[in-house]
Amino acid sequence: MSAWQQMLNFYFVQTGAGLAAMGAVLVFALGGLGSARGILIAGSQAGGVLSEKPELFGQLLVIMALPGTQGFYGFICAIMAALRSGLIAGQITISPTQGLVIFFLGLGTGIVELMSAIYQGKASAVATNMVAKQPTEAGKAILIPALVETYAVVALLANILLLIWVTGTKF
Repeated sequence: MSAWQQMLNFYFVQTGAGLAAMGAVLVFALGGLGSARGILIAGSQAGGVLSEKPELFGQLLVIMALPGTQGFYGFICAIMAALRSGLIAGQITISPTQGLVIFFLGLGTGIVELMSAIYQGKASAVATNMVAKQPTEAGKAILIPALVETYAVVALLANILLLIWVTGTKF
């Protein structure tokens, strides 16, 4: 058996490290892609408003930036998956079944982060229009995309709690 085959056998058959790593990559990548798309949507709308009313920049900055949080949540989930599975410490502590569960946790959480960031970008565009027409209502407008944020946070917390449960180790 070649060195490459031995490595694959260890990471994917004897332990779940390979699957856990793939789950970590998925949650990070999907969260980042969603945030990039969401910020593009929000920023495009804000750019149009700011070209006519540059004085609204301070009020629109947070609204434009909100879809970016899902990328951070994906990063946190990826680091947690790598830590909990022993990938970072170099001491693989998970079974193939645990690795498979971590893979699907990464995939599921990544999809939620991806979609919520895109939807939050659209909600931010709506909030931007509201601020453009009623600048004094910026505080209320920020609640529109913030409500979408709730589900991104729920996915983050569920991922962390399920990682702790699946790996069965203490923090």
